[in-house]
Amino acid sequence: MAQSFCGPQVYFYEAEFELSFKNAAFETNGTYFNPGPKLKGIVLNALAQEMVKYTKYPKDYQCEEVAAALTRAHPCLGQLGSKTGFWGWKQSLKYKMQNYRTKLCRLGHPEVCVNSLRNKRKGQGKPAANIKKPKKAEVNYIPLHPKGESTERLEQERIALLTEVKKRDNEVVIKAKMEKTFSYRRQQIVEQRPMIEEFKNQWPALFQQSEVNAEFMRITTKPLQSTFLSELDRFSDKLMQILQSRGGVKGQKIKNAMMITDSCDNINIKRECILKVLILYLNEDPDSFFKDYVASAIEDAEKGIANTVMGIYTIRGDGSTKRDVGIVIEGIKVMSNLDCVILAFIMLNGLIYALDLSFPDNLKNTFEFIQKILMNFDGHKMTTKIQQLKIKLFERHKV
Repeated sequence: MAQSFCGPQVYFYEAEFELSFKNAAFETNGTYFNPGPKLKGIVLNALAQEMVKYTKYPKDYQCEEVAAALTRAHPCLGQLGSKTGFWGWKQSLKYKMQNYRTKLCRLGHPEVCVNSLRNKRKGQGKPAANIKKPKKAEVNYIPLHPKGESTERLEQERIALLTEVKKRDNEVVIKAKMEKTFSYRRQQIVEQRPMIEEFKNQWPALFQQSEVNAEFMRITTKPLQSTFLSELDRFSDKLMQILQSRGGVKGQKIKNAMMITDSCDNINIKRECILKVLILYLNEDPDSFFKDYVASAIEDAEKGIANTVMGIYTIRGDGSTKRDVGIVIEGIKVMSNLDCVILAFIMLNGLIYALDLSFPDNLKNTFEFIQKILMNFDGHKMTTKIQQLKIKLFERHKV
């Protein structure tokens, strides 16, 4: 017990005690304090220990926010030689986080070890080559195994899941086992990058609607389907005003497409229409992503699906009746018999996170809008196109 009092907590307590006097002096006569190497190291180490709980790879703006918070809490640590007053602290914090990651790697932390040189493939023998880290605001990118569990035991759970998923009305058991094996599944996905067909055979439970929602929640700590739909509905009227204001040939296409919403009472069709018009507005082609086929030409449909890298397909029967709506990744039907196109799009968004995939190039602006405006993930940095749309959206959204 006595040894615990000699840990970092006491050192940081001493640092806080010393800084309180320096802050008092700053308030009295405006004297800034330049801490020595030992005190500076204690402060940076304490900050790094807190930051690493949220992210192992902080972005530039995150380091800047922490440095700014430090100088607000302790004004005496402000730096006269920089424009912001904390630029030096920000840079020191970046280096401290690099050193901290090295320590975590030595201890075997999976999220850091995945980027060590010994785990890189041939031709990637450089520290900066193919860094695997959160890029879409993932909170739990490669989590630790549950306490007391090993890779071998979790593999046994995965095998047991293959049997459980075949049973009827077994959602509770499946959910519990999927929750338990989350860390093992993430390590497989991020480290091994398996082919979709192979991974679907290993983890069939993941490709169910309930589990896509659950996996997204595990990764981001935010609900997928309810957030997407509520935010889309919240912005729908404003979006329609913005979209219909577009002029020219594209504006006419948008107006023609939006006419569907005036004559349809189905909320999901309206949502689908708004989404596709948004894609047009962002200078992308919805027809390259949403594929419609007819049941009478099923061979052509299967051929088209097999040649699709990522997309959503609809197979229609006689007239406009939908027989099947599903998701394709790497030419494989990963989900089918979904209720509507908008649900398929939501599930695809969830699978992109669950499988650690990149957003499709032909709809990268649309997915950026979904991520940074609808889902409100990592909205600090946007492309100019999305930033302009956000400004218009919130200008028109004032109460």
